[in-house]
Amino acid sequence: MIKVAIYGKGGIGKSTCTANLAAAFATLGKRVIQIGCDPKADSTINLLGGTPVTPVMDYLRTHDDDPDTVEAISETGFGGILCIETGGPTPGLGCAGRGIITTFNLLEQLELFEQHQPDVVLYDVLGDVVCGGFAAPIREGYAEHVLIVTSGEKMALYAANNIRNAVNNFADRSYAKVRGVIMNRRNVEGEEEKVRAFADSAGLEIVADIPRSDDIIRCEDMGKTVIEGAPDCEAAKRFLALAQKLIDEETTSAP
Repeated sequence: MIKVAIYGKGGIGKSTCTANLAAAFATLGKRVIQIGCDPKADSTINLLGGTPVTPVMDYLRTHDDDPDTVEAISETGFGGILCIETGGPTPGLGCAGRGIITTFNLLEQLELFEQHQPDVVLYDVLGDVVCGGFAAPIREGYAEHVLIVTSGEKMALYAANNIRNAVNNFADRSYAKVRGVIMNRRNVEGEEEKVRAFADSAGLEIVADIPRSDDIIRCEDMGKTVIEGAPDCEAAKRFLALAQKLIDEETTSAP
C-alpha cells in the first residue's frame, strides 16, 4: 500500500496537489482513499463535483452516537476515491489538531483500511504548525512517506524547512520520511533556483514540477481536478507522471 502525507504551508496548493494526485492514481487503476486533515475541510471538494463531504468533527457534534460505518462520514468521488475530511472544532473553541487524532481513532474503530483495502492512502495535512495533532500522520505510522509542497515564495520555503525538520525529529522511530518536494509554481522571480537550492541543501528530490496553470483554475471552478476536467493539459500529465513514479517505486521495493 502506498501511504503518503502531503504537507505544505496554508494556501500553497497542497489540497490541489493532493486531489489531483489522488485522481491520477485512480485513473491508473488504483483504489484510493483521501483524508483531508485541515480544519477548512476542503481537501476533497474537487473530487466531489464541488460538493463538500460532511467533516467527521461536524458529524460528531450533531449526533449523539459515533457512526456505525465509514459510509456515514465519507463520500465516493471521481474514480471511486473514498473522500474523508477530519474538519475541526467550532471556530474559536478547542484544538484543530485534536480533530485529526479523534478522526484517526474513529477510523481505526471502523476498520477503514481492512474494510476498503485501498492501494493508496493520501493525507492532506496543514503544515504551518506541526503540532501533535497535525504530526499524527507521520508519527503514528499512518503514512510512510511525506511530500512537501512549496513554491519559490519565502514563507512557503520557510514552512517547507520546518516540515522537513519536524519529520527528521522522528527519523530514529521508523516513522514517515520525506520522499521529496513538489514544486507548485507561483511564477515568482528566481523560483526554480530557490526551490532547487532548498531541495539540494536538504538532500531531497524535486519529484514533480507543477506549472502555474489556468487549466487548474478553470477545473476547480467546475469542482473538478485537471485529471478529470482537462486530462490532456500539461499539469494533468505532471500529476499522472508523479503517480506512476510512486507506483513504480512501490512495485520495486515490494518483497
